[in-house]
Amino acid sequence: QPQLVESGGGLVQPGGSLRLSCRAPRHITSVFNPLLWGWYRQAPGKERELVASITSGRTTDYADSVKGRFTISRDNSRKTIYLQMNNLKPEDTAVYYCNALSTTNLPKYTWGAGTQVTVSS
Repeated sequence: QPQLVESGGGLVQPGGSLRLSCRAPRHITSVFNPLLWGWYRQAPGKERELVASITSGRTTDYADSVKGRFTISRDNSRKTIYLQMNNLKPEDTAVYYCNALSTTNLPKYTWGAGTQVTVSS
């Protein structure tokens, strides 16, 4: 099945900003709106972690490490999730992924390729 498609990563200096996008594939679009969606990241040698989530009602939640710097949003008409990342730090360097969360808060779909974010001077 087609995968989730993340984009928008790149190389940025500390203090910089990036905006990530995640577009749901066709087979998910009919169920996109009611789902809880999240952005995850995986740094080298570390486990994948959930950094932000957004409900169908647009209630958001963030990991302490990104709170106040990252903003998750969604556009239901475009079936797209966004992550605005400001004041980036070297420790934000990771591959970023999106996924929906199941009722038990586990990733719901096959992972996409992710998008690399590198924060370095």
